[in-house]
Amino acid sequence: MGRKEDEVQGDPISSQQPEITGLDGFVGSYQHTLDGKKRLTIPADWREMVGVPRRLFILPGINVKCLCVYPARDMAPRLETLRKVSIVDEKAKQFARTLAVRADLSSWDVQGRIRIKDELLEYASVEKQVVLVGAFSSFEIWNPDEWNKNSGSMDDSGLTEAARYAGL
Repeated sequence: MGRKEDEVQGDPISSQQPEITGLDGFVGSYQHTLDGKKRLTIPADWREMVGVPRRLFILPGINVKCLCVYPARDMAPRLETLRKVSIVDEKAKQFARTLAVRADLSSWDVQGRIRIKDELLEYASVEKQVVLVGAFSSFEIWNPDEWNKNSGSMDDSGLTEAARYAGL
């Protein structure tokens, strides 16, 4: 007869570890192509992370020519902040109006494709080829040339400073 360890099914190390939650994040990058109807396929693992509702907020990048994509559930606290703006705070109201007019809310079809409105594609200079870039709580949609210009812009000292700023 075999040893007791041989009879255990599954991975004994992982079965002893408690499940850690909150570690999901949009990581890595993907190169994709818009189809003829300007639809973009969201990677299956990223769609799984979005969960329910299957809706994405697509916003123009601020100070960068890309599109920032947030799961609807993760946008809720940000939207609540905007809802609490005083009715006399004209600067905050103008920001909210400008962002809302430029933003889009999209769901993917059964094949995992979303249609991004033309104004947003133009803003990010996206025509056919795109790079999807993970940013942990969101992901970004870039024109490949713009991504290549921006992706290597932070040297080691800049990364160190940014990590301190972010509290890592």
